[in-house]
Amino acid sequence: MYFCSHKKIRLLKTFSVFQKQEINMNKIVFATNNEHKLTEVRALIPNWEIVSLSDIGCFEDIPETANTLQGNAQLKANYITEKYGLDCFADDTGLEIDALKGEPGVYSARYAGDQANSEENLQKVLANLKGKSNKSAQFRTVIALNLATKTHLFEGICKGSILSEKTGSSGFGYDPIFKPKGFNKSFAEMNQVEKGEISHRGKAVRKLMDFLNK
Repeated sequence: MYFCSHKKIRLLKTFSVFQKQEINMNKIVFATNNEHKLTEVRALIPNWEIVSLSDIGCFEDIPETANTLQGNAQLKANYITEKYGLDCFADDTGLEIDALKGEPGVYSARYAGDQANSEENLQKVLANLKGKSNKSAQFRTVIALNLATKTHLFEGICKGSILSEKTGSSGFGYDPIFKPKGFNKSFAEMNQVEKGEISHRGKAVRKLMDFLNK
């Protein structure tokens, strides 16, 4: 009788995803299972097949314990490269608000606590900005790409301001309260194409795409 370990099963799944790599070299792992991020990135890199963590059998929570966006992006990319032996890229994004001295920054996803959801995080930002006249802010994304034993970093920034209340129903996270500079509507009032052209993630991903396509 033959017993297959969990590790062997995971490796078989990984091999199944990449067994056609010789035919299609434009395939790479994006270290996330966030469907919103996957949708945005896949739309921005249409000529590459973006493989998620679940596609390679990775369902564990990857620790994000660094105190910088770059550090967290590298932690996630290194986790996949070291554990699965695959080239991949990972990102981390933060909303940086001037009046809050850069908060929530690297803690944007858990600003209201480790178990907080996006709405709770957003409401904490609005509460902390009450009575403050300076609403200037920026979104910043850092992407870490592990490719052929080397790490490459790409950054995208979108400047704007924080609205006093939520507007729009698209997007995710802080999108309903962030108005990009030069526009009279929030990210949540933009469609995916419009947002992708100016967003922090869009800028970082295009730098990544240019590098990958060379």
